[in-house]
Amino acid sequence: MDDPYQNNINQQGETYPTYGGGEYTYPYQADYPPQEEEDAASDVTEGHDEDEQMYEGEYQGIPQPDEIKEARRAARREARMKARMAAEVEEETLPGQYESIMEDCGHGRFQWTLFTVLGLARMADGVECFVVSFALPSAEKDMCLSNADKGMLGLIVYVGMMIGAVLWGSLADKLGRRQCLLYALAINCIFSFLSCFAQGYGIFIFLRLCSGIGIGGSVPIVYTYFAEFLQMDKRGEHLSWLCLFWMLGGLYASFTAWGIIPHYGWGFSMGTEFQFHSWRVFVLVCFLPSVAALAGLVFMPESPRFLLETARHDEAWMILKQVHDTNWRAKGEPERVFHVSQIKTPQTQDDEFIEIQSETGTAFQRFMVRHMTLVKQVMKNMLSLAAPDLRLHGLFIAIVWFTMAFSYYGLGAWFPDQIKYLQFEEYESNVKIFHREKVERRTIAGTKCGVWEDFFEKMFINIEIRNVKFEESLFENCYFEDIRSTDTFFENCTLKNTVFYNTDLWEDSKFINCKLENTTFLHPKKGCHLNFQEENDILIYLVSFLGSLSVLPGNILACLLMDKIGRLKIIGGSMLGSAGCTFFVFLCFSQWAVVLFHCLFFAASAAAWNGIEVITVELYPASKRATAFGVLNGTCKLAAIISTFTFGKFIGITKIIPIILSLSALVCGGLLAFKLPETREVILQ
Repeated sequence: MDDPYQNNINQQGETYPTYGGGEYTYPYQADYPPQEEEDAASDVTEGHDEDEQMYEGEYQGIPQPDEIKEARRAARREARMKARMAAEVEEETLPGQYESIMEDCGHGRFQWTLFTVLGLARMADGVECFVVSFALPSAEKDMCLSNADKGMLGLIVYVGMMIGAVLWGSLADKLGRRQCLLYALAINCIFSFLSCFAQGYGIFIFLRLCSGIGIGGSVPIVYTYFAEFLQMDKRGEHLSWLCLFWMLGGLYASFTAWGIIPHYGWGFSMGTEFQFHSWRVFVLVCFLPSVAALAGLVFMPESPRFLLETARHDEAWMILKQVHDTNWRAKGEPERVFHVSQIKTPQTQDDEFIEIQSETGTAFQRFMVRHMTLVKQVMKNMLSLAAPDLRLHGLFIAIVWFTMAFSYYGLGAWFPDQIKYLQFEEYESNVKIFHREKVERRTIAGTKCGVWEDFFEKMFINIEIRNVKFEESLFENCYFEDIRSTDTFFENCTLKNTVFYNTDLWEDSKFINCKLENTTFLHPKKGCHLNFQEENDILIYLVSFLGSLSVLPGNILACLLMDKIGRLKIIGGSMLGSAGCTFFVFLCFSQWAVVLFHCLFFAASAAAWNGIEVITVELYPASKRATAFGVLNGTCKLAAIISTFTFGKFIGITKIIPIILSLSALVCGGLLAFKLPETREVILQ
């Protein structure tokens, strides 16, 4: 029998000890060199009973081949597990540490200062939603707008806000919250100011579009920016308080419109080509909140969370220290020291930004490469919202945004239009139509005539005619001078030997199927002329004022309960309550009944808006937060455009379809809201 421990000689002449017997022998070295193939060796004990035979290799503590393989596999499994755990710990380190830092900084003067500045930006957004609707009745006369033009002017603001929300929200995740908000507010201020002086419809609508693009970025950036300075237990409540400024914007717009627009003398004109009437003064006043927000934002720092996400931890540390020192000095404890010496930074992916040296290429080439790279980054970040871990919840919250906005903005525009329609019906019941009348040989001067009682006149001098319709009447040897008219028409009439001097009774627009014989129009007035007693009904301003004020109870309730009962109950309960208010609109048959349910609907829906905006901030990680908010807010404005246009088509036809559509949308959105994850006790990722 061969010696089982004989020495084998390799090709280089070196010897290795072997163990085993027969044809199965294995070289052994103290450092156990790795085998090239794990299954190349076999067990020397194969086919033997371990209880009957003990090998000397086992006795000497020499590991068996299968044991070596299993040990290596276990080591690899353990290494992979440690790597995964290390990655998870690294990923969770920054959010957890940042939350601890914000708790150490406390909530105080710094947050309240930032709250005021961002609140003014939120207020400017609220004003922008109302400014065109208040100015439109006067602007349509000043610029001679048709019904189609009026509809486009009402929708163009929402189009601009939709574009601005997506644009500035996406850029805020790449360029910074503060920087993008500064750009957005500056654009809003510039174009709002210029729109006050625009005389033509085309340039006016373009300027309001650009103004909307500017202010549209305020909502996604404001909430993202403010949330990153709040600790978890303060976040829901204080983000809800921020919503109050939208209500203040509505109150500011309605109050100033009520106080300014009816005063026709608050303006000036330069000939007949340039007119600056009181509604333009109102538009000018409405951009003041945006100016105030812009001025305050100049003194505010960038979000430290954004700086950490972009690996600018030194700047982030300085800002966090500023927050800490500002708050504790205000609380009378200036001796407290900011103990954070090092802040974890996330392992972010390369942003693919191409840094071009100043001597490389032309300035235009460097500009184009940098900005095309930025566009690619923004598009990539937007597409990442459809990632598997965000896709389902993103779809749910988008549907909630859309259904809530569809009902809120649609009914918000429908209620005032319905009131106007009821007023028109009441007016129609009192209209006096003159049929087959003859006008001759009498004079009335300096009289305002709404409903004519005595029609037999030969001369009409310095008269204001409102809401008069002449049908199949005969005017012979008549003279009209210095006439101002509102909604006054001649239909199927005959005019003989009649002179119109310095009037706004135009041959092309005021005379429908009329027969004009030897009729002369001399020095016709240019432009459309205003009648504030008719166009600026106090009830319309009052409705908007009450509607804005009615959201106060819902806002306060949401602020107090947001961190107590959770976001989902706030959203779902508010949307279902709004659906109930919508159902009872079927019972509205008078102007004041519409006003009542208009206020109830706004009060019930206010809490839902608070919850939706809070949960949107908390659902997404910091690198995608503003982008996601911008896309969702753009979805909201798209719903506003669709519902405003759709509901307007049914004014005077039926109120059933708008109510059914709003009711269905609110119920579906309210029930779906309960499928969202609760974020009340979740650290911002």
